[in-house]
Amino acid sequence: MKRRAFLYGAGAATVAAWQTWPTRSGTAAPVTTDEIGDQVQTLPRGQLPEFARTGKIQWLYRYAVEHGDELPCFCGCYRFGHKSNRDCYVKAFNADGTPTFTSHAAT
Repeated sequence: MKRRAFLYGAGAATVAAWQTWPTRSGTAAPVTTDEIGDQVQTLPRGQLPEFARTGKIQWLYRYAVEHGDELPCFCGCYRFGHKSNRDCYVKAFNADGTPTFTSHAAT
């Protein structure tokens, strides 16, 4: 009986966590194209852009937001003003803290 109660509790906790996970609705801006042809999208913190929906790409975009400045950029995009690997994923952090993502890394 204790195992069944544990499994029900774990299932309920999973459903509750899933319901609080950020979604791609609400204040998400539309995807646009910037001056160098990359897609860009501004989203609330915790959300990822439409062009970063697959498993490994999601992980990379999340890592770039949190740790991207730790890695140098080697793709030659310094001519676009990139100073770290984060710049290949995040075009800018806006005054309110929302990120504007770029598809540069995804493409």
